[in-house]
Amino acid sequence: MLRPRENCDVKLASFELNISPNATVSWQNDVFGNTVATAAFTEMTNMLVMESVAELMLEAAAWPVFDIAASAISFPFRYADEEWTDLGALTTPLYPDPTGQLRDWAQAFVAGDPTDTLSLLKDLCAGVPAWIQYQSREDEGTQSPIETLDRGWGSCRDLAVLFVEAARSLGFGARIISGYLHNPGQELAGSAETGSTHAWGEVYVPGAGWITFDPTNSGVGGFNLIPVAVARDIRQAMPVIGSFSGASSAFEGMSVIVEVG
Repeated sequence: MLRPRENCDVKLASFELNISPNATVSWQNDVFGNTVATAAFTEMTNMLVMESVAELMLEAAAWPVFDIAASAISFPFRYADEEWTDLGALTTPLYPDPTGQLRDWAQAFVAGDPTDTLSLLKDLCAGVPAWIQYQSREDEGTQSPIETLDRGWGSCRDLAVLFVEAARSLGFGARIISGYLHNPGQELAGSAETGSTHAWGEVYVPGAGWITFDPTNSGVGGFNLIPVAVARDIRQAMPVIGSFSGASSAFEGMSVIVEVG
């Protein structure tokens, strides 16, 4: 999953995927509408290179205004039956919370009954980096929300999972986004130099639709975010996965370079 995902704020002008050694590449759309390339190889090699080059126009507003439906301006609210059915598993937390630790943490951001929906979500987004220290982490996999709360630190994907699961615990439909962070000023967390792979979340609010939240940087809106894949579970949005045949000692290392100009 390397091809940027187009929407009303992201227009893809060109895209090229170069793979070495030569591979037979087929393209599909998964259940979430993400573009997935599958590469099959027929020759031996001592190095695998995947180069993805995209030119796009990012038109999202830096200070977006959300036209939230009157029925959802105040929290708690109830999704329409059709919305509830279509959101389905996106409203259900994925990680165990046996003692209610995550639910109680999220509930603490609810200022009243009722309270302003957008303010609640903004407070929850800002609350993640207030509680959790960002720390780049090269380890495979993602921490559970409880692990992140207990440790007090995590990578952008850990913070994104915590935010999405907290929103779900409050009854919102939420999903994980994998993509790139545009950071020309080099002032944002989760970035190396001008850009980096990144993870964030989106919450569905009637009228406004899917609202983007970047808990790593307390950001609202996608003016500096380039989505590649959306998913229920972050494990469904990994940029590159695969397998190879060879000795178990054959793998020597991997490097990832992201340039966002």
